[in-house]
Order: sequence, then structure tokens, then C-alpha cells
Amino acid sequence: MLLNNFQPTLEYAKELDKEDSLRHFREEFYLMPGSIYMDGNSLGLLSKRAEKTLLESLNDWKQYGIDGWTQGNHPWFFMAEKLGEKLAPLVGAAAGEVIVTGSTTVNLHQLVSTFYRPEGTRTKILADELTFPSDIYALQSQVRVHGYDPETDLIRVKSCDGRFLEEDDIIEAMTDEIALIVLPTVLYRSGQILDIKRLTEEAHKRGILIGFDGCHSVGSIPHSFSEWDVDFAFWCNYKHLNGGPGGVGGLFVNRKHFGKMPGLAGWFSSNKEKQFDMEHTLTPAHSAGAFQIGTPHVLSVAPLIGSLEIFTEAGIENIREKSLKINQYLMNLIDHELAGMGFFIGTPREDVRRGGHVSLEHSEAARICKSLKENGIIPDFRAPNIIRLAPVALYTSYEEVWGVVQILKKIIIEKQYEKFKNEREVVA
Repeated sequence: MLLNNFQPTLEYAKELDKEDSLRHFREEFYLMPGSIYMDGNSLGLLSKRAEKTLLESLNDWKQYGIDGWTQGNHPWFFMAEKLGEKLAPLVGAAAGEVIVTGSTTVNLHQLVSTFYRPEGTRTKILADELTFPSDIYALQSQVRVHGYDPETDLIRVKSCDGRFLEEDDIIEAMTDEIALIVLPTVLYRSGQILDIKRLTEEAHKRGILIGFDGCHSVGSIPHSFSEWDVDFAFWCNYKHLNGGPGGVGGLFVNRKHFGKMPGLAGWFSSNKEKQFDMEHTLTPAHSAGAFQIGTPHVLSVAPLIGSLEIFTEAGIENIREKSLKINQYLMNLIDHELAGMGFFIGTPREDVRRGGHVSLEHSEAARICKSLKENGIIPDFRAPNIIRLAPVALYTSYEEVWGVVQILKKIIIEKQYEKFKNEREVVA
């Protein structure tokens, strides 16, 4: 059944679920009884396989003690590299170009400290005004460390409407003063996908290195980082990849940069065969493994082992196909059911420009989110007026999406939101 045959009925939603080729993966996850989870773009749900591999790693520690580094179900010494191999197809990279390590911001610091080399007139970093604040904080601090002023040496491309960025504006800002570019793959508020291939080509024409924050795309959108010649990328694994709260992040370094000394070196930056020689001169790994810093956080990495098995079986192209379809279905329902109720879809309508969530704007967004939670719907609020809803391909059903929109309609008609303050909680 195609969405151009859209009908706003529950029966139609059930038909879409019957035709969903990924529907059996829903059984892999611990769904929350009595609720509908629409926040997988902030924290993915726990899968049974992720639980299993975490418990297996705990048992390795229990059974083997320190020998768990080389023995057991999931030996720890090569764990980050093996997971990098499993992650590589999701971002379109060669096996050695991806490593599971650090956190989003730590990995950004590592990569910028490695690739930001201000010299002559090229002293500035180019970012954008819509990117996630953590990235800006890190870039500001890196500029300061090099003795420059973030007010003048961190350039942020403006948005014309507060929702989207225009690639032409970004390219225009690629002047001969720019030493490095760091941009999101997907804008965290609106869900807009940037044209990574085009931006990378234009940066390299001007002799500028470019990297991307993939937090809101990896696991929901296929990428081709190697083919596009992206210099580096970094992301978290706890959103679409369901790696668990505070889970270890991932990074990509283009193989053309192998052999480059990491800006922030540590013991696990070492070539594995040399690491236990205990020399005071680092021999870095000739892979993305060189950009590790400290010991792998084994118990935070372990759930990702099971989670990535699911992604391998489902296939990122199939995940993207359903993600586009179910998010389009959500937007169709919003258009039909919530017309005239003050909602605005602040997400690109075109498939090629839309990521894995729908950004629904409303002047009473914070209050509506609280009402949704009272009604058993788990949404995501982003200031000042955004309700982010993320139907996740692996575990969200079309029937659930239908139910969410019916509850939104009821909240507005009955003015249920009016009993709440229109302000965010401490954690939005």
C-alpha cells in the first residue's frame, strides 16, 4: 500500500503494519507498557540483544577477571575495533576508518585538536548557528586554546528562518580565512539533512578540511563518508543505534589521514602490537583506532554489540525506507487531523532533505508535551516551541503513530494542556 493512497483511519494504519517488512524487529525491544515511545532520536529503547551482550560482558568479568581482555564472549582488548567494523557499513566507511570510543564531545575535541591547524590567514573554524550547543562549546574552547577569540574566529552560518540552512550560504562562508569546517549531518531541531557530498566537495576545492556531527543521522540514514571523501565524523550511539544511556560514541577518520598523530594521544591510541611494549614514544595505530584516548568503557560498549546485530540483519537501506514512510504518514495525519489547531510542521517535506523525526511547532509546545506524557506518549521538547516526534523504524508501529495524533487532537480540543505551565522541565 502506498502513502499516496493515504486514509486517516485506524484500519489503514493496521494495513500499513501488516505490510511492514521490519515489523518483526519490534519484538526485539522492551516496549514501555501503556505508553507510546516517540523519543528514540534522543534515547533509543533497550533491545533484548543489547541486554544479553551486556550481561555476557558482566559474566566475562565475573568468570575471567583480568583475562577478560583476551578471553570470554566478547574480549575487551579488540572490542572497539570489532564494533568499528560492524558500524562502518552504516556510515559508508572501510572497516579501519571507524572506531567506537569516547563520547560525542570528547571525540569532537579529539578530532578538532588533530585537524585544526590555524596558519597564516587561515585561522577560523566554520560552523552554523543551528547546531547543537555542545558542539559550539567545544569549538569555542578549541579556538581559545589556540590563542584566538571565539567571537571573531568561530564563524556561524546564519539561518534565514531559524529552521533550515542553505548549502549556498555555507559555501559562500568558505573563505580563505577558514581552517576547518564542522557541521551537523542533520539539524537536531528541524531534522533537515545537509548535502554532505556537495559541502565536502566545495570545502576541498578551497583546501579546507571538513567534518560532520552524525548524532541525529547515524542509524537512521545511510551515509557514504568514504566515497564522499569526508575528512572526519563523530556521533553518539545511544539515539537511533540504541546503545544505552551515556553509551560510548563513535568516530570516522578518512584513511587518507592514517598515520597522522592524534591531537590528544593516549595509551589506546597505540598500535595494538606495540601497546604493551610500554615505550614513552607513541606508535599510533594505522587506523581510526589511533584516535582513541583512554581504556574502552567496556560495560558501556557492551550493549552496542547486540544492538548492531539487529542493524546488520535489518539493513540500513531498509531502515531508511521505513523511516521515510512512517514519518510521511505522521505528517499526513497531522495535516488531516490537526488542521487549524495552531500546529506547523517545521521539518522538510522532501524525502532527500528529511531525517528521522518530525518537528512539530506550536506556541504551547511545552504544555502540550506535558499533556502527551500524562496521556502515555513520550515526546521530546526543544525550546522554544518544538515537539519532536520520532517514529523509529525498528520498533514504532503505524498504529502507534495514528494513536499519537488522535491524542494530540484530543489534548487540543479538550484544552488539557492548560493545566500545565508553558515551560520546560529541568530535562526537556
